[in-house]
Amino acid sequence: MCTRILYHGLDELILTARSMDWSSDLHTNLWLLPRGIKRTGEEGSQSIKWTSKYGSVISAVYDMAATDGMNEKGLVANLLWLSESRYPDWDGKKLKLTMAGWVQYVLDNFATVNEAVIELQKEPFVLTTGAMPGEGPKATLHLSISDTTGDNAIFEYINGELVIHHSPKYTVMTNSPIFEKQLALNEYWDSIGGLTMLPGTNRAADRFVRASFYSNILPKTKEAAPAVAALLSVIRNCSVPLGITTPEQPNIASTLWRTISDQKNLIYYFESSQTPNTFWVDFKKVDFSVDAPAKKLNLTNNEVYAGNTTELFVQNEPYKIKGSPK
Repeated sequence: MCTRILYHGLDELILTARSMDWSSDLHTNLWLLPRGIKRTGEEGSQSIKWTSKYGSVISAVYDMAATDGMNEKGLVANLLWLSESRYPDWDGKKLKLTMAGWVQYVLDNFATVNEAVIELQKEPFVLTTGAMPGEGPKATLHLSISDTTGDNAIFEYINGELVIHHSPKYTVMTNSPIFEKQLALNEYWDSIGGLTMLPGTNRAADRFVRASFYSNILPKTKEAAPAVAALLSVIRNCSVPLGITTPEQPNIASTLWRTISDQKNLIYYFESSQTPNTFWVDFKKVDFSVDAPAKKLNLTNNEVYAGNTTELFVQNEPYKIKGSPK
């Protein structure tokens, strides 16, 4: 379904890239969201409740679930498919959070990876999941986060248990297998050497190896423009061409869009596979104050944008996180 890569440049330049792969149109739009938005886990009376401490720019599918984004502190969150995910059963006591709110909860509440890990390892909620609109299977996902220091954490639920991988070294994530096995597979390919041979299929494990090799050999620079261009070339290399889907393997589907989050300069780049230009949102031009309005940039009609699109967002009621079907 997706690939995610973090780039460590010079002079504290940190970039995170991701591709979104899916077999059908996800009707994705971009949102500018201020501080002070009141939210719930959208799971009835037992839902967790919070008020956003930080503003964010997010990519929301169906205007119901943030799957990717960066907050004003430079924390980035990416949601990727993981077929092996198994979430804990609700014990009737814990608060609940729909899967559609996982990314937004993290971006709203935390400034750093370490803050998020300390809080989320306490398991303040039980994640609930349901089917995507028009899709059959329930969503099974894992979460990656990164911050301005280059720190990373990956959150997976395996056999009902939360597993957290926390290290600046964990700069690449794809889909299946679970992250522990991804690391083992990559160790094998490291022993062969990427200049000798690299796996070239669309499988998640092969994308992990290619993303790891190419991102590790990218030139280190303190200049954002060449670094963004270089990282885009790597995430494109790990993308799946339009029109290619494998129904029996949901991890293999066309790449619909790609993003890069510049966590030092606070610029969020977006590239649709259907349109010719990469465009961006410059956080320095965004009003994230409590009294500021939420705004939306529509992408569902394959609108063509270029350059800084911050002024093109239109005031809108904040998108509503969708609860899991009962």
